[in-house]
Amino acid sequence: MEVLTPAVGIFDSGVGGLSVWRELVRLAPQIPTLYVADQAHVPYGPRPPEEIRRFAEAITRFLREQGARVIVLASHTTSAAALWPLRETFPEIPFVGIEPAVKPAAARTRSGVIGVLGTFGTLNGPLMARVVERFARDVRVIPRVCTGWVEQVEAGLLEGPEAEASVRAHLDPVLQAGADVLVLACTHYAFLAPLIQRLSGPEVLLIDPAPAVARRVLEVWRAQAGGPSPSSEPRARFFTTGDPLRFQEQLRRLIGRDGPIERLRWDPPERSLTPEG
Repeated sequence: MEVLTPAVGIFDSGVGGLSVWRELVRLAPQIPTLYVADQAHVPYGPRPPEEIRRFAEAITRFLREQGARVIVLASHTTSAAALWPLRETFPEIPFVGIEPAVKPAAARTRSGVIGVLGTFGTLNGPLMARVVERFARDVRVIPRVCTGWVEQVEAGLLEGPEAEASVRAHLDPVLQAGADVLVLACTHYAFLAPLIQRLSGPEVLLIDPAPAVARRVLEVWRAQAGGPSPSSEPRARFFTTGDPLRFQEQLRRLIGRDGPIERLRWDPPERSLTPEG
């Protein structure tokens, strides 16, 4: 019987969660990781919560089968829809999710106005309502559904006139409302951060949750696994439900990572994942 290496499992609808993977590997390069990009269904933002929960449960089962001891929902949309149901369904697995970073934004604004840039699924759900109620009673919150940004990052449009026009269309109304702190409430948007910062100006603060999430993952990993893996060459495995060659190009472009990509197939009615090849 194969002995599985304990690992941190990370998943997202696409490449956005790589922003969390990148920060975790920076903090603890010795930890083995498993990354699933459900690119057959990207983007998750417009999808119904029940559908996202079904995908998340199947991906969780797959990651457990591959040795995941901690599972990271590296997606605000997935966290909003599925974090608590997953914890109820898999009580033996510690999950780390992401919520919009409204708390630090509210603490650091000088104008009293913060912008929260995210997907429809994140900004129109109960999780967003709760964090605003808890942490932003004394500030004005401008939520902005940035339609098209996830697809833009998946396509690699991070700079240039087309990328700039797309970002300006959503960014300008938030800045014009007086926001001096911008919350990136979608992990995909971390890869647009240099462009967003340039268009916003140096006086506007961007909050990317990936570093804080990575620190939390490391804390949970150490508590769960008793410390870093002793392996001198930890293995990072990447899976996609989409096109492996395209995902390989995205890895190279976004995080400078090369290596084999393993393809997963959804089995009808999309309640389980099967490795191909």
